[in-house]
Amino acid sequence: MEFRLLGTVSVDTHRGPLPLGPAKRRSLLAALLLSVNTPVSVARLTESLWDDLPPAHARGVIQGHVSRLRALLVEAEAAVYGVELLTLGDAYVLRASETLLDSQRFEELLMLARQQRSTADSVLMLQDALSLWQGPALSGALAGPPLQAAAHTLEESRLATVEELARAHGRLGEHHRAAAVLRAEAAAQPLRESLSAALILALYRAGRQSEALDWFHRTRRLLADELGIDPGRELADAYALILRGDPGTVPFPGGHETVEPSGATGTEAGGPVPPGATAAGALPVPPPAPGPHAPVAPHPVDLLPRAPRGFHGRTAELAALTRAAAGEAPVCLVTGPAGVGKTSLAVQWAHHNPAAFPDGRLFADLRGFSETGEPAPVDVLREFLLALGVAPRRVPESVTAGAALFRSLTERRRLLVLLDNARDSSTVRALLPGGTDCVTVVTSRNRLEGLIASDAARPVPLDTLEPRDGTALLAGVLGEERVRAEPVAARRLAELCGGLPLALRVTAARLAGRPQRTLAGMAEELADERGRLARLDVDDVGVSAALRLTVQQLPPDAAHVLARLGHHPGGHFDRYTCAALAGTGPAAASAALERLGSAHLVTETAPEHWVLHDLVRLYARDLDPAAGPEALIGVLDHCIATALAASEAAEPGGEPCFVLPEDYHRPSAVRDFADRAAAMRWLAAERDDLARAAVAAREAGLHDRAWRIILLQWPQVVWRVRDSWSPLLELALDSARTRQDPYAESRVLSLLGWVLVEEGRTAEAAVLLERSPGLARQAGDRLGEATALINLAVVQAGRGATGTALEGCERAVALAREEGDRHTETLALQHLARLQLVADRPAAALATARAALDLGPDQQEAARRSLLLAVAGEARLALGEEDGGILLLERAAEEAERVGYDEGAVRALEVLLRVSARADHRIRHEVALRRLTDTG
Repeated sequence: MEFRLLGTVSVDTHRGPLPLGPAKRRSLLAALLLSVNTPVSVARLTESLWDDLPPAHARGVIQGHVSRLRALLVEAEAAVYGVELLTLGDAYVLRASETLLDSQRFEELLMLARQQRSTADSVLMLQDALSLWQGPALSGALAGPPLQAAAHTLEESRLATVEELARAHGRLGEHHRAAAVLRAEAAAQPLRESLSAALILALYRAGRQSEALDWFHRTRRLLADELGIDPGRELADAYALILRGDPGTVPFPGGHETVEPSGATGTEAGGPVPPGATAAGALPVPPPAPGPHAPVAPHPVDLLPRAPRGFHGRTAELAALTRAAAGEAPVCLVTGPAGVGKTSLAVQWAHHNPAAFPDGRLFADLRGFSETGEPAPVDVLREFLLALGVAPRRVPESVTAGAALFRSLTERRRLLVLLDNARDSSTVRALLPGGTDCVTVVTSRNRLEGLIASDAARPVPLDTLEPRDGTALLAGVLGEERVRAEPVAARRLAELCGGLPLALRVTAARLAGRPQRTLAGMAEELADERGRLARLDVDDVGVSAALRLTVQQLPPDAAHVLARLGHHPGGHFDRYTCAALAGTGPAAASAALERLGSAHLVTETAPEHWVLHDLVRLYARDLDPAAGPEALIGVLDHCIATALAASEAAEPGGEPCFVLPEDYHRPSAVRDFADRAAAMRWLAAERDDLARAAVAAREAGLHDRAWRIILLQWPQVVWRVRDSWSPLLELALDSARTRQDPYAESRVLSLLGWVLVEEGRTAEAAVLLERSPGLARQAGDRLGEATALINLAVVQAGRGATGTALEGCERAVALAREEGDRHTETLALQHLARLQLVADRPAAALATARAALDLGPDQQEAARRSLLLAVAGEARLALGEEDGGILLLERAAEEAERVGYDEGAVRALEVLLRVSARADHRIRHEVALRRLTDTG
C-alpha cells in the first residue's frame, strides 16, 4: 500500500488504486496524510474541504466521507499495513507508517543525499527523490487554504531539490546535465530568479554563452513587464560574471582549484567545501541538513501578491515607510480610510526592496474588515511555518506554540512580514517575527494605538491622493493622450472622486469601456450626484458611484424591486421571493428581474435562480432603508408559506408542525410542488437561505418566525438527520425560549432531542427531552406531547430503561388515537415495535408493526413503510422465520431505494448481510452507503 501526495492524491494497492471518488474525499485524505499519526480537528478539515463559507451541514459531509474512506481502507486490507482511520473526540487521525507516504520518502531521500560523501551518490538519490513526483502536489483535491499552503510548501521543496541536483551536477563538472535539469523548471517558473540565475550559470559553464545571455535578457524583460522590477542580486551577479568572462571558481584550501570527478568524494577532491563557498566550476554548495523544524528550501520564500498595476505617486509615503523600517525589529503601521490604497502602498514598497530581505517575504490578509471573517492566528502561523519549510506534521496546533516556533525560526533572519487588513493589535502581536533584522509592515483602517504602545509601532498615515496623482492614475487606465486632451476635466474627476484610488479606478473603467464619452461629460454626471461625495469615505464608495449611474436609467418598478432585494437575507431568490419582498405578483417580479438582469444588476445563475452581488446588495439596501422591516416580514412569511407547502408535499397526511403566527401575512403566490421529490429538492437547495432567514428574523426580534422557519425543515432533518442540524435547532430553541412559549419550546425540543440522539449525544438529548412532554401538556398540545414521549422513549431505551420507554410509547399511541391522528399514531407504533424488539419481545413487535402498516402509510410515506417493514423483518428473524424475515427486509430495502432514502436502505441491507451471503445485497449496501456520503 502506498499513499501519494506528490501528484494526484491517491492510494495504490496490490489490486490497483482505490476508487476515492469525489474531490472532497481526496481533500479529506490529503489533510489527514499531511498530519499523519496526528489528530486533525473537524474545524481544520472543514477549512481544507471548502475554500469559501462552508455549508451548515459541513460536519455531516465530513462524517460521511470519513465513513466511506474507512470502508475503502478496510476493503483494501489496510490493517495488514498498520493503517487505520480513527475517531478521537472532535478529530480524526490516520495511523500509518510514514514509509507508506511518498512525501515522507521524498524527505528521507533528500536527507540521505545530503549525508553522502560522494557527490555522484548524492545525484542518484536526488534523482530518485524527484522521480516520486507524478504531477503538481495534491492534484485532484480541493483548494482550501490549508491544502493550498501545503501544496505550495511541497512544490517549493521540489524546486529546491531541482536546484540542489543541478548544483551536484555542477560539482561533478556536468554542466550540460545541470542545464538540462534546470531548463524545464525555469521555463515553467519564469519569474523565479534563483532558477534562471542557476540556469544562466550552467549554460555559461557548459560553453553556451550566447544561450546564457539570451536567457538573462528574456528574464529581465519578463520581470520588467510583469512585475515592474529589475533583476535581483543573483541574476545581476550571474550576468556580471558572464560579461567579465570569469569562470566563477573559488579555490579550495591549499590554493588549488578542482572539479570533483564522478564518483569522488569531497575529501578525495581536496577536502570539504565550507558552507556558502563554491567548488571549481560549481554552483553554491547547499547548507548542512536542517533540523526537525528548520526550513529545507535553500532559497528565500516569497508569499507577496504581485506588485500593483498602475501605482502612481505616494513618493513621500514610500520614503516615510522606508524611514519607519529602519532600526531594530521595526513594526511599521500603515493606516488610513477604506479605499485609500494602504495595501497597494505596502506591497509596492515591499516589491521594490527585495535586496533588503534576503531571507524572504511573507504576506497574510487578516481580513479584519471583511464579511468573510478573520482567519484564526494559528492558521496564519501555519501558512508562515509551512512556507519557511517546517514539515506539515511538525506544525504546532496552538497559537502559543506556533508563535514561539515562528519567532525562533526568524531569530537570525532578515525577513519581511506584511500583515494586511488588521483589525486589532492583539491579532498582530501573535504574528510578529523574532529577529532583530526582521521588518513587519501592518495595514489597518484602525489606528492600532495598542500596538504603538506595546511594540513601538511606527505609524505611516495614508491620506487621499492629490489631484495630480489622481490624474496620473486615470492616465494609467485611459492612456496619456485621452487625459492630455482634457486636463481640466481629468483634474475635476480626481476631485469629485475624493482622491480615493478605488473610486478613481471604477470611474476610469467606465470611461475606458465608452471611448465616445468625454471626461467632461463624466465629470458633469458625477457633479450632479451631490450625495455621492458624502459617501466616498465608505468601503464601497467607488462601486456605489458607478451603480448610481446605472440605477438612474432603470424604470421605477425595476428600481423599486432592486431596493427591496437589498433587504433579502438570503443568497439567492426566485420570482416568488422577489414578489414577497416587493409586494407585487410573480409576473411583475419576473419582468423586473429581467430588466435588472439586462442592466447587470442581478445575475441569473440557473433558470429561475437569481443572485445579487454583495456590493450591489449593500447599495440596494440604502436605496430605501425605511422599507427594511416590511420587506423582511414579507420574505419571512413567504419562507414559512413555501416551506409549509414543501413539508406537506414531502409528508402528506401529517399534522401541521405548528399554528401560524397571529400577524402572519399570506403571500400573493407560493410555488407549487408536484411531488415529494420536488419538495425535498427545494428543502435541500434552500437550506442555507432558510438558515439565513431564521438568523435575520432572530436579529430583528421576530422570534415567532425564526423557530417556525427552522422547524419547517423537519422532512429534510429526518431524511438527512446526521447533516449537522443541531446548531440551527439550538437557534430555534433560543428563539422559542426568548418568547417564553411552551408550545414552541416543546416542539423544538422534540426535534432537537431526536437529532442529538442520532448524533450520538444521548446525554444531552435526555436533558432536553425530559422537559418536552411537560411543556406540551402545559400548552395543551396533546400531539406535541405524543411526539415528545416518542423521542424521550428512544433516549430512555438507549440508556437501558426499556420498560419506561415502552410505557412512554404506549402513552403516545393512546394520545394519538384520542386525537384521531393516524400519522402520529403510526409513528408511535413504529417506535413501540422497535422497542419491543429491543426488549426481546419479537412476537409483540411483529404485531405492533402490522398494526402500524394497517393504518396505511401510503406510497407517499415510503420511508415510514421501509422502517416498519424492516422492524417486521427483524422480528420474524428473531422468531426463527428466516425466509419470511428476509422477504420483509428485502421489501424494506426496495422501498427505501425506490425513493432515495439511503439511510433506510443501509439499515435494512445491513441486517440482510448478517443472514444472507448474496452478492447483490453487499453491492446494494455499498451503493447506498456511497450515495449517503457523496451527496455531501
